[in-house]
Amino acid sequence: MKIVEIKVLRGPNYWSVRRPKLIQMKLDLQEMEQRPTNTIEGFRQRLEKMFPTMYEHRCSEGVPGGFFMRVDEGTWMGHVVEHIALELQTLAGMDTGFGRTRGTGVEGEYYVCISYTEEDAGVYAAKAAVRICEALTEGVEYDLEEDIMNLREIREETRLGPSTGSIVDEAAKRGIPYIRLNKRSLVQLGYGIHQKRVRATIASTTGNIAVDIACDKEETKSLLEAAEIPVPSGTVVRNEEGLKDAIEKYGYPLVIKPIDGNHGKGNTTNITTWEQALTALEAAQHYGRSVIVEKFITGFDFRILVINYKFVCAALRTPASVVGDGVNTIQYLIDETNKDPRRGYGHEKVLTQITIDQFTQKMLDEVNYTLETVPAKGELVLLKPTANLSTGGTSTDVTDEVHPANIFMCERIAKIIGLDICGIDIMATDLHTPVSENGGAILEVNAAPGFRMHIDPSEGLARNVAEPVVDMLFPKGSIGTIPIIAITGTNGKTTTTRLTAHIAKSAGKKVGYTTSDGVYIQNQLMMKGDCTGPISSQFVLKDPTVDFAVLECARGGILKSGLAFQNCDVAIVTNVAADHMGLGGINTLEQMAKVKAVVPETVSRHGYAVLNADDNLVFGMQDGLKCNIALFSMDENNPRVTKHCAKGGLAAVFENGYISILKGTWKIRVMHVKDIPLTYEGKALHNIANCLPAVLASYLYRDITIEDIRSALSSFVPSSTLTPGRLNFFHFKNFDFLADFAHNPHGLKLLGDFVSKLDYKKKIGVISGTGDRRDEDIRELGEISAQYFDEIIIRCDKNLRGRTADEIINLLKEGINNVNPDVPTMTIANENEALEYIYAHPQQGALYTIMCDVVAGALEKIKELKDRESAS
Repeated sequence: MKIVEIKVLRGPNYWSVRRPKLIQMKLDLQEMEQRPTNTIEGFRQRLEKMFPTMYEHRCSEGVPGGFFMRVDEGTWMGHVVEHIALELQTLAGMDTGFGRTRGTGVEGEYYVCISYTEEDAGVYAAKAAVRICEALTEGVEYDLEEDIMNLREIREETRLGPSTGSIVDEAAKRGIPYIRLNKRSLVQLGYGIHQKRVRATIASTTGNIAVDIACDKEETKSLLEAAEIPVPSGTVVRNEEGLKDAIEKYGYPLVIKPIDGNHGKGNTTNITTWEQALTALEAAQHYGRSVIVEKFITGFDFRILVINYKFVCAALRTPASVVGDGVNTIQYLIDETNKDPRRGYGHEKVLTQITIDQFTQKMLDEVNYTLETVPAKGELVLLKPTANLSTGGTSTDVTDEVHPANIFMCERIAKIIGLDICGIDIMATDLHTPVSENGGAILEVNAAPGFRMHIDPSEGLARNVAEPVVDMLFPKGSIGTIPIIAITGTNGKTTTTRLTAHIAKSAGKKVGYTTSDGVYIQNQLMMKGDCTGPISSQFVLKDPTVDFAVLECARGGILKSGLAFQNCDVAIVTNVAADHMGLGGINTLEQMAKVKAVVPETVSRHGYAVLNADDNLVFGMQDGLKCNIALFSMDENNPRVTKHCAKGGLAAVFENGYISILKGTWKIRVMHVKDIPLTYEGKALHNIANCLPAVLASYLYRDITIEDIRSALSSFVPSSTLTPGRLNFFHFKNFDFLADFAHNPHGLKLLGDFVSKLDYKKKIGVISGTGDRRDEDIRELGEISAQYFDEIIIRCDKNLRGRTADEIINLLKEGINNVNPDVPTMTIANENEALEYIYAHPQQGALYTIMCDVVAGALEKIKELKDRESAS
């Protein structure tokens, strides 16, 4: 078997809108296409032995063991790869279960799609599943445990930590979108101007000064002490002399810790000898020259969590430890403890397995123990100096035991430091009596406190501590989104996007929009090139100045990565026509329509899908949609529109020369098309069709008025700057150029219809074919050109996309000859040379219409020629 390619889908996609996180692997079975599973001796037995838990896979049978039934009946190896890849992730602590295996249209080649929780782990699982299938087929040994451990390590390296993850999960439950901004824990919640950020449990609302204070333990202690908060007596030292002075002043036992450490790094507790103190000083100074020496407070280790300056919960923390039984060694007791099913690798379970490290060895050395020591029955042997869950510690929820005086004290501490998300470490005998009375003390105040001990305590009630964080960031039910209009289709997307964005901008919105020409933030070009994929959409949604997004979403981006958003407010589908056929496994118009349909399927329940009622495939997309439907049509009497509006529906139509909105039985005439510059006095019918959905989508927003729409339609004047590559006229002394991005048969026919209405002595087409299209598509471009142009110049794109120039030219000529073999035709393969030829040998009064694949290059050359003429 051969893996042809692997794609990571991160948003709503061709395979599933509800399951945005998918790995799509194109797999060539090669000779295995002729070997279904029931023809491979012993395959089922070896598979079940390696993956006994796969019995739970119901597959299409719908019952436990259903997948094994399919294996017995005979299924293809791509299907087996799918199930193994899913099971591998589950065994590694990433429970996921959606998969699809479908043929690509090429014999023996399949798309294997599997869901994932962490994309790097999903890619690894897909590749490993192929290796495992090959081993099972050949009956050779395979180390499954190595793959599972590798997956666990990938998971821990790439996943959001439990604290950040809990906040993201809580936000997602409320419909608040999120974007991970780096490979660690920086996450954006919400879009545009409404976004908030979290990193671990520090939020964008958290004050920088407060974090600085919390990170400086001495300054924290000084502020609390001044506010009559009980803290351990102590001082800052920098050398052995200072350490001696501190010991003389405070006596043993002591704690030594870095002044700006965290997570217990460099801390040493319960120091009772000078040798221990020296070792502790060295350990602490690894993190900074200045260290804190303070009195060791006996008692229990408690963590109080305060969010938005309100007490939320409390936990008792216990360091990793074992209890002796008088029979077995410490090593044996650790191994037995780690067998607890609640303990796992990293953060995968409630508890973390206890590992033996330098801290463990140090703890044992201090009591003259080794791992082979047999502790007495009932003896508690501490294995870590701090009670962190990540090192094997345990937590018990004690929220309901906290005395009101302690609650008041902790809320006051959060205010004193200024931390809106605050973890307070207390050492005391208990919390059900005031700390000020039971001899306890505040040890530390933590910015970015861990949530795991509260979300998944070892004992007691779990607390949803992410809820108050999200309440603080998004009060009063705000979901942090901005309006999103998503636009797809075969032709007209870019013009519709630009016009829609212009209308929103005219209404006072701060608009970010994406097009096939670039990304724009408030009409400033931020990125050049084809920007119709998810990366460009995310660029807009991440921008903190944007309050309205208009996003062009093309086929390529949807197939390659999925959409950048889970939901939009309005989706426009302009049309579905033959273009890019045979690419990405899309071989029919129906399949292409399914790709485009991903966009309206993401519309929120109260939003609108704006569909072309004149296009059967687009109109059919409404089946299964759970949002509102609005229609547009070039025919006021389209029966689909008539029926829709009779039920009170919304539509936009071209009627009696006007663009009008139909609201049930009411008609709102927006503007006569002759007054809309984009339509070229009504001659550009395809631009009238582009105006309809832009007008209707804008009208759906209450704060965009009909007056705003009319004003925008009047001021949207087509040009090489505002609408590059879309009916751009350049007037020379003896001839005119018309440049347009008509790059497929449907688009070229629309362009030809427009050109046919223009009054020129001669109409000459400068045409090309795109190399990665089918023969019939390139041939059809020649046929259409022969119908509309008096003469034809054939040129080639800079990027031939897998063909030779001769192949493309011959196919275009075949098409021309099929329709009108007598039309004068010449070939100038290089685009710039073709334009230079026209400039040097113009035909008086002619219109040269150029299909430009790379819009910027063609326009730049034409402008250069125009400047040359002006200077002559």
